[in-house]
Amino acid sequence: MSEQQPKLSVIIITMNEAENIRPCLESVSWADEIVVVDSGSSDETLAICQEFSAKIVVNSDWQGFGYQKNLALQQATGDWILSLDADERVTPELRDEIRQNLSKPAADGYFLPRQSYFLGKAMRHGGWWPDEILRLFRRGSGEFSNALIHESLIVHGKTATLRQPLLHYSYVNLEQLIGKINHYSTASAKQAQQKGKSGGLAKALGKGLWTFFRAYFLRGGFLDGPTGLIAAISKAEGSYYNYLKLGYLQK
Repeated sequence: MSEQQPKLSVIIITMNEAENIRPCLESVSWADEIVVVDSGSSDETLAICQEFSAKIVVNSDWQGFGYQKNLALQQATGDWILSLDADERVTPELRDEIRQNLSKPAADGYFLPRQSYFLGKAMRHGGWWPDEILRLFRRGSGEFSNALIHESLIVHGKTATLRQPLLHYSYVNLEQLIGKINHYSTASAKQAQQKGKSGGLAKALGKGLWTFFRAYFLRGGFLDGPTGLIAAISKAEGSYYNYLKLGYLQK
């Protein structure tokens, strides 16, 4: 008799993700369980999640990405956990590789190479690829850092890296790009303030220029053409506004 395949739970946190969540859920409809922790969506996000029989928890008391993901983790019952964002997609090839590795796991956690699309273009340079992220792990062997933003998954045990990429549709249009720069820079500034870091105009200019130089020149962002230039500028803007907002928070 063959061994039973371990149960896989997919965890996702959401907030007004009606435009993204359906293709994300379709890409993991094969999973044994889908857990969604929502922050109080006012669009059709939850209705769409219900179509996929997801286990839904609503927590509007926002305490950060790490807190929400740990809350989702607490609801999961699978032997293994796959953490996704609403704008990410699991390809059939990645699905097969995940199943194959979970049938005979050689590690407690797995990094996934992530292929990001920026304004419709697959980014291969500028620090965008392969962007290996730790997302698949044995339940009980990992948890998320309790961070307001840019949380990390901490796995206690051996890790390995899969080959098939996770698709990431991070910035679909300029309006979304500008909105995310504003949102994330505010959250990053608040987190930096909590850590006692300093900001201000001079630091914002320096950090912004360095971020652009590193992304566009050192990491080869120019090889992605005009989109690579826009991406490098947007990264620089995020860093600039992060430290500028931090300076105002400290006044």
